[in-house]
Amino acid sequence: MTKALANDPLGGDAIHARGLSKTFGALKAVDAIDLRVPRAQVYGFLGPNGSGKSTTIRMLCGLLTPSAGEIEVLGLRIPEQAEALRRRIGYMTQKFSLYEDLSVRENLEFLATVQGLPRARRKARVDELIESYRFGDRQRQLAGTMSGGQKQRLALACATVHEPELLFLDEPTSAVDPESRRDFWETLFDLADAGTTLLVSTHYMDEAERCHRVAILDNGRLVADGTPETLMRALDGRTVGVRSDTPRRAQAALQHAPGVLSVAQIGSELRVLMRAGGDGASALRATLQAAGVAADAVAIAPNLEDVFVSATHRVDAETNATRERAA
Repeated sequence: MTKALANDPLGGDAIHARGLSKTFGALKAVDAIDLRVPRAQVYGFLGPNGSGKSTTIRMLCGLLTPSAGEIEVLGLRIPEQAEALRRRIGYMTQKFSLYEDLSVRENLEFLATVQGLPRARRKARVDELIESYRFGDRQRQLAGTMSGGQKQRLALACATVHEPELLFLDEPTSAVDPESRRDFWETLFDLADAGTTLLVSTHYMDEAERCHRVAILDNGRLVADGTPETLMRALDGRTVGVRSDTPRRAQAALQHAPGVLSVAQIGSELRVLMRAGGDGASALRATLQAAGVAADAVAIAPNLEDVFVSATHRVDAETNATRERAA
């Protein structure tokens, strides 16, 4: 593992994992992942349910023992030094897990006690969080009576009560409205600016695009890793917009055309992702003309959903090829 990380507490990677795997019987939930998470950044885990995001996070936290591989988090070997790590990290789960019959302040005070904050520091820290998370007029309100967005803010405040160096968030915005999600992400960037490293799992493309870096997981494998801009730029020329007065006919004509990976209707237009190589727009125009569909096709800027489709399709193709060779 990276020995420099332990000797350089102010720089380097917050997380370094190599060959990380986890099996449950015959199921390989995580398959030989190599991972580096830079310090003081928001690092996104993007993938559908069942892709291995939560299992990976639990291994990185020391809550789950890997079947294979090596992990170093904040210079500590995991799971061997998991106990030493726990005071330096925060963990916010997908499901609201605080005490609904306690007030906002009581939840914060309880977590501050559990995290071992000295009595003299405890009240001041709770007061800071109540002010910064805008709970001044709700600090006596029972947590169970709050809205989804308010519960989410409280859970984040509790996860940071001990000022952790590293914060794990497992699909934290899955049950809140768009405005609350936007406010939540602004808070995450405030934490990153203050020096906290954040690893956030999500299945929302718009959230993943906001991250400094993003890893895409599919069927337990890491299929893409980099900044959103770099990952999207790699698909330049492969995403094509198609306009037609009969978009459903156009979609049917293109669905199984040579070189086409996916076709999605967005409003009255189609978004088509092509395989690498060639002039995708020209090829689509020729296919539509041959099918008797009046339409125009032009290259458009790729987005992270295109990256996801391309990366997961490549892995599916490799898996199928391996199975065919084995047969």
